[in-house]
Amino acid sequence: MTDELLKVAVPNKGSLAEGAVAMLAAAGYRQRSDPKELVLVDPVGGVEFYYLRPRDIATYVGEGTLDLGITGRDMLLDSGAKAGQVMELGFGDSTFRFAGPPGLSLESLDGLRIATSYPGLLGAYLEKHGVKARLITLDGAVESAIRLGVADAIADVVDTGTTLRKAGLTLFGEPILSSTAILIARPDARDDAVVIEAARHLKARLDGVIVARDYVLIDYDIADADLPGATQLTPGLEGPTVSPLAKAGWSAVRALVPRRNAQQLMDDLWAVGARAILVTELSACRL
Repeated sequence: MTDELLKVAVPNKGSLAEGAVAMLAAAGYRQRSDPKELVLVDPVGGVEFYYLRPRDIATYVGEGTLDLGITGRDMLLDSGAKAGQVMELGFGDSTFRFAGPPGLSLESLDGLRIATSYPGLLGAYLEKHGVKARLITLDGAVESAIRLGVADAIADVVDTGTTLRKAGLTLFGEPILSSTAILIARPDARDDAVVIEAARHLKARLDGVIVARDYVLIDYDIADADLPGATQLTPGLEGPTVSPLAKAGWSAVRALVPRRNAQQLMDDLWAVGARAILVTELSACRL
């Protein structure tokens, strides 16, 4: 369906929207400055962005109206759309779980009313486990459904669980689904050479942003006599960059290192004689 520009759906609000926009901007794509703007064209990036309700994105992509989209795995599965997952994006993590008054279990839900905003996902789960319950479909937050007498239990997306506890509800049973933000593609995307190439380019950029979140750049000065011990701590990927300093007998070293170890690594480098140690954030990185 694509003529020249790749058509990509982006969540227009909520935590998924914030993460998606930040990631696309870090990947070098234009993003809207006006939240009321529904379509934004980035001719340099070769992409046309459509800002839609997160729940609708899987349907648009699944029907082939748009080429790619960013949504949650839970929303894709709930929609029943035929779109396929391309990659995880590293944000928007959540779990879909049961909650209700203390004492409930999965088995005790048989014959009860369960309020949810994800009837497709929940219905499939209950059928798989042989539980026959009546689903009450609500649009949005469902925490009040039990207190208002609409349901006996709920199934909802949980982040920290604070909202549920404030409503006097308790989580029970195993998580129904662990979800995260994903990039999805229309079912026939593999048959379109233009989409394949454009999607490969987009994926490479997004991969670069994801990798950059896991690594930092470390620079330091070290006496040449201590260089072997220091570079053993910072081997980099193909090897660290080592350059002689104006100060005789000293070198400057630069290497890519895992973010999670950066602070400990600074301590270790200092202990072996490194000085002027700098850690630099990355916006994008391709390995």
